[in-house]
Amino acid sequence: MSNLTMSSLFMSKISQHNHEDASDKIGWDREQMAQKAAQDIPDGAYVNLGIGIPEKVARYVPEGREVIYHTENGLLGMGPTPEDDEIDFELINAGKKPVSAIAGAAYFHHADSFAMIRGKHIDVCVLGAMQVSAKGDLANWSTGAVDAIPAVGGAMDLVAGVKTIFVITQHTTKQGEPKLIEHCSYPLTGQGVVSRIYTDLAVIKVTERGLEVVELAPGVDFDYVQQRTGCELLRS
Repeated sequence: MSNLTMSSLFMSKISQHNHEDASDKIGWDREQMAQKAAQDIPDGAYVNLGIGIPEKVARYVPEGREVIYHTENGLLGMGPTPEDDEIDFELINAGKKPVSAIAGAAYFHHADSFAMIRGKHIDVCVLGAMQVSAKGDLANWSTGAVDAIPAVGGAMDLVAGVKTIFVITQHTTKQGEPKLIEHCSYPLTGQGVVSRIYTDLAVIKVTERGLEVVELAPGVDFDYVQQRTGCELLRS
């Protein structure tokens, strides 16, 4: 068999494998996870969005609600990600991603922004996570992983000063390890700070008794989620 034929067969198998992986995927995608979180943000709330999937929440303000988004580098009234031909490279969020600004948006010094956070003037914060414990402890930074957030940034201020903390994250790591576990092994951002968790498999509420599943993604059952979780889950 020629090298060309062997190469063609190999690429065909890879293509077939990728197609099977895509067709076998269940649960919510990242946009749907963000939309789920947005639905639970009350009307009139002042909201800070973390880096990654949480940034997508700004796209999904439910009809009839007003939500004011805050970014700690100095903008109150952040809008959704602009189209490519509308990007202003001097208008970015804390993750250095281009953003838009709604009518009436305000710009201010970084120190004033953190005064808003530390003064408990922000109602909701949506963050990513590396781990969440059964008690709502949050670890969303690392001191070693190459592809992780290298430093805690403003997250410790946010979990200490914001009234309600939501987390959006994939239910497991790329290696299939659970992110929701009994006790966090990474450095903690805050203890007992998380109220709700939105993953690709479920919406989960943090209660005094533990993590309670309040909604399952389409095609996902409770046992499937439990098998991919490192602590006992409660049924709602």
